[in-house]
Amino acid sequence: MNWVRRGLILLVGVAIAIQFVPYGRDHENPPVLAEPAWDSPTTRDLAQRACFDCHSNETEWRWYTNVAPISWFIQNEVDEGRAELNFSEWSAAQEGEESAGTVRDGSMPPRFYALTRSRLTDAETQTLTLGLAATFGDEYEGGGGDDDDEEEDDDD
Repeated sequence: MNWVRRGLILLVGVAIAIQFVPYGRDHENPPVLAEPAWDSPTTRDLAQRACFDCHSNETEWRWYTNVAPISWFIQNEVDEGRAELNFSEWSAAQEGEESAGTVRDGSMPPRFYALTRSRLTDAETQTLTLGLAATFGDEYEGGGGDDDDEEEDDDD
C-alpha cells in the first residue's frame, strides 16, 4: 500500500505543478472586425452555438479552460480554429465553402465538443448545413466530396 500512497502523492504533485505552466490561459477575445453576410439570423444563431467557440473571437471561456492540461488542449483548438476560419474577422479572401460539407459529414463540430457543450439536434444540424451552403456556397454540392479535390490536385 505504501507504493499506492506514493503514487497518489506524485500524481497530485504533478497535477498541481502543471497548473503553473503559462500556456493555455491566454483567453483573449479580440474585437469582432467583420462577419459574413449570413443568409438568415437562424444560420448565425446555429453557427454561434456550434462553431463560434473555436471559429470566432467570441469564445466562451468556461471554468475548465483554466485547468491544465485541459486548458492546453482547448487553447490549441481555438488557436487552430481561428487560423483556419474566423467568422469575426471575415473578409472576401476567406473561404467558407467547406463549412457545409464539414458539418454534413460530421467532422465539425468535433465529438469532444459535444461532451462539454450542448449539441445541435439532427434538425438543427440540417438547418445549419443548408444555411452555411446558402451563405458560403457548398464545395461538396452534387456529391463530389474529397475525391474530386484529389483529382483536381493531380492535374496541377
